[in-house]
Amino acid sequence: MFFPSSTYRPLVSFRVGARYFASTRQRADRAIVYTQNGDPSKVLTAFTYPPLPAPGPSTVNIKFLLSPINPADVNVVEGVYPSKPNLNDSLAASGKGSVEEPVYVGGNEGLGQVIAVGSGVSGLQKGDWVVMTRQQAGTWSTSKNVNATDVIKVPKRAGLTEVHAATMTVNPPTAYNMLSDFVPLQVGDWVVQNGANSAVGQAVIQIAASRGLKTLNFVRNRENLSGLVQHLEDLGATRVLTYDDLSDKSLRDKIKEWIGGKSIKLGLNCVGKASSIRTCDFTHLPRCLGGRETSLMMRLLSRDGHLVSYGAMSKQPLSFPTSLFIFKNLTAHGFWQSQWYMDRTSAEKEALFEKLVGLMSEGKNRHMKNHDRAEESDEDASRRVRDVMAKLSEGQLGRKILLKLES
Repeated sequence: MFFPSSTYRPLVSFRVGARYFASTRQRADRAIVYTQNGDPSKVLTAFTYPPLPAPGPSTVNIKFLLSPINPADVNVVEGVYPSKPNLNDSLAASGKGSVEEPVYVGGNEGLGQVIAVGSGVSGLQKGDWVVMTRQQAGTWSTSKNVNATDVIKVPKRAGLTEVHAATMTVNPPTAYNMLSDFVPLQVGDWVVQNGANSAVGQAVIQIAASRGLKTLNFVRNRENLSGLVQHLEDLGATRVLTYDDLSDKSLRDKIKEWIGGKSIKLGLNCVGKASSIRTCDFTHLPRCLGGRETSLMMRLLSRDGHLVSYGAMSKQPLSFPTSLFIFKNLTAHGFWQSQWYMDRTSAEKEALFEKLVGLMSEGKNRHMKNHDRAEESDEDASRRVRDVMAKLSEGQLGRKILLKLES
């Protein structure tokens, strides 16, 4: 029931769509790097570097199995994201990747597997799955040496796939925490959200359904709307509407009938450019609705309701009518999952992952399987990843991208 992998499009070294590209010759490690901020389709390059040495005390060597490309990763490469990566000068003894020419390694989220354990490390052993808890850790790489305190072991459960585990630190916890931290919701309560077909939006639907909550979901109108509506309803959506419906004067009466006297205390908003209404789907580098449409959705909240905004890919301001705050006593919040990690203890993070793994392992997983094999030089791989980034920015790829870099 939880996070079907059909919402993701895998990409292996670099596999585009359902096509898998893997290297058949032996080589050292590889990473996707950049030396200056800018357009990801122009500044990212593939870089081969020597194999890792044995891990030092209190560290582990991990091999990344899958690493997603998230909207925030694009902003990081562009240089406009609050959380900044550190330059890496330890990939090579000289030249690129060394103190002579340090590089940034892309990627914040990913599933790693422990391949070697240094002295003084407890609770981790070779073969364990781990996820990073340190921000901007450089997950777009084949392998990495990390402090043992910068990872959390992923509990292995039947039904938990690499795709599930690789994507469990950003979108699912964002959805889970927004549903838990702002309003004390009870079984039968309603939540309204835009960008319902985004990765976070779909996670919201599924987590809400697992808790007995009902969801009112808004998406962009499209030719295949009925198929999308059916998909979201299959995930557990109670009602699915389009942004066009927000202008329908009869909508409020319909909603009153649907909710049967209940109030809508929580709204979830992924904010975007006010001049356009586009799906808050990563495949379009989410520029979710904003301005008038978000204000209209906010009007659906009951008195003392809360609106939580969690995305800002378009980097455009969002404004609301003052009357909503004066006469309905509404509260607007911002939520950043990265800050949640910085503010919480290891025990709290582990407890969250336990909950998410429990939900994920109950679900069905539908993988796309179509294998092509090809040897690629760093130059060819660089062209391929830049092409992927360009197509992502144009909304051409259809699903979320996961990198699997093979040496």
